[in-house]
Amino acid sequence: MENQPAATTDNPYGLAALWATGDIIARAVLILLLIMSLASWYVMLTKLWDQRKLKQSARVVEKQFWSAPSIKDGVDRLKKGDDFRGIAEDGLRAASHHDGRLTDRIDLHEWITMSLQRAVDQVNSKLSNGLGLLATVGSVAPFVGLFGTVWGILNALVSIGIAGQASIDKVAGPVGEALIMTAIGLFVAVPAVMGYNWLLGRNKLLQDALRNFASDLHAYLVSGARMPTDGVGGARPAAAKASAIGK
Repeated sequence: MENQPAATTDNPYGLAALWATGDIIARAVLILLLIMSLASWYVMLTKLWDQRKLKQSARVVEKQFWSAPSIKDGVDRLKKGDDFRGIAEDGLRAASHHDGRLTDRIDLHEWITMSLQRAVDQVNSKLSNGLGLLATVGSVAPFVGLFGTVWGILNALVSIGIAGQASIDKVAGPVGEALIMTAIGLFVAVPAVMGYNWLLGRNKLLQDALRNFASDLHAYLVSGARMPTDGVGGARPAAAKASAIGK
């Protein structure tokens, strides 16, 4: 007896059926999860791009900025709009304009420190933009999916009760279809959480680089020499007096 090919049956349940037969609440949950997923991926991709540019800028600063004959020449070697260039320009302005009634009572050391700290804080704030959205999506998306599942099961049970049919095929199909919502919620939340933790770790490394640059720049603006970067002596910029920074 020849083997008969297994008969295939169309699955009446699934994401397409859920959208086609779902009410406005079910569709709203699906749309909300889609928006959350797109927003989280947009944030992750754009933050990765921003971090990549800042990391490249850090390498350029170490190779070109500190080899310049003066801070002003080092600033000119950096691209306009670069975050490290912005910090250096703020430091230069603070060192060159330490005068007036509001600043004559503040020591030059303190004045430059405050200016550089504000500049670094602005860059750090820009790096942190969007991470709150990833944290929100990672924590809320599973509950949004769970709400969709509960709503779908409720509608399925109500329909079964009205029809008076409680067979396994009438119960398992709609309930299984409703669980798709939970799966979608987890699918949205897991990348957001992983992306948040990954970007947070990368941000920490970049923030350390910004703080180190600001510290070296502060030391050079005040004393004319870069602070050592290791236990022996580290690299130093070309010799220049702090009074000749703006030249």
